[in-house]
Amino acid sequence: MKKNIFLTIAIGLPIAAFAQGNNTGMGGADGNYESLAHRVFNLEKKTDAFNVYFNYASSFQELDDGDRWTSSFKNKQARIEIKGNITDKLSYRFRHRLNKNNTAQSEDNFAKATDILMVGYQLTPKVGIQGGKMCQNWGGFEFDENPMYIYQYSDMVDNMDNFMAGVNLSIKPVPTQEIAVNVTDAYNNKFADEYGSGAKSLEKGSGTRRLEAANHPLTYIALWSGSFFGDRLQTRWSYGIQTQARHKYSRMVVLGQKLNLPTVQWYVDYMGAFDGLDRLRIASSEGTSFLNANGANYFSDVHYNSLITKLNWQFAPQWNLMLKGTYETASVSGQEEWKNYRKSMMYLASVEYYPVKSQDFRVFLAYLGRHYNYSDKVAKYGLDDHSTNRIELGFMYRIKAF
Repeated sequence: MKKNIFLTIAIGLPIAAFAQGNNTGMGGADGNYESLAHRVFNLEKKTDAFNVYFNYASSFQELDDGDRWTSSFKNKQARIEIKGNITDKLSYRFRHRLNKNNTAQSEDNFAKATDILMVGYQLTPKVGIQGGKMCQNWGGFEFDENPMYIYQYSDMVDNMDNFMAGVNLSIKPVPTQEIAVNVTDAYNNKFADEYGSGAKSLEKGSGTRRLEAANHPLTYIALWSGSFFGDRLQTRWSYGIQTQARHKYSRMVVLGQKLNLPTVQWYVDYMGAFDGLDRLRIASSEGTSFLNANGANYFSDVHYNSLITKLNWQFAPQWNLMLKGTYETASVSGQEEWKNYRKSMMYLASVEYYPVKSQDFRVFLAYLGRHYNYSDKVAKYGLDDHSTNRIELGFMYRIKAF
């Protein structure tokens, strides 16, 4: 009886604490790590119907914002994930952030804190369907990686809103190739809550347009995931279109390719967004004074580019060196002053040590630098070149509770 009580507590505590899994469900295996239930109670797991993870990442940071150095302790991640395969056909997945707003949104009635709450059904060995709140199926390897392992996202991914209610159809004609078609809401909120009542966009030149809600505010994405040469070369390519407002659409292409060797993993991602209305809102946020002077709230016809590369090298047992770099641009094609107005670069290095072989636990020391370069034409709007630096000493622990 006492053993049952302690077992219930051991499993229940993580449910009230922290956890997460991979991003879209195709971000890699969970790893052959020993669970707490097995380690503490010698409880052998004989079913895949119930899996509990909680992830926690924290660090001490020294931050240079371009003006001064400041110090602080930061909670980087706190998520819970429960998932399982009830039968060989029926599966489920739940992932929740413990440090995000729990208020239900006006369109999908999910809280922003809930990343994923979905069920899946395998129609045939090659065809499956999933429904509920999920991560949109954009390509690229940064996008698909477990968020806990991302020290800093690229500007584009950092400003994307991707957890939406919808459905996903996945087809695997052969074991090494998968095609997925994803249809979701474009936003968590209703149009007026997302953009504000009476919002206007700045069109080509200086004309404005009152934004109206679309009848079908949906996102359509097609994704190809490929594996070649014994999984040594992997691809994640996608193209999608999102309805933002009446007669306003965002199109995005993502091309990710990865070299996957026993001790070296290296990926290069390209992301290009062509927004009829500034979905990422990087340009609209930086050009607020310009927009307000022209009686508008958002830019139209904004183009973002992002090139991301990341290398992991396991140079010694229980050690990993991570190097990452990004180069990104932003341009508002309809406004002469704002064409090709912004370039940004990020450079990141981290040394990670895994002290316990049976656990996904790492201690790290990392440095991150970012530089922003603006064209002379936008200097009068307070946009000047600047750099930031960050040094972190911390840990990441994905605990397999059961």
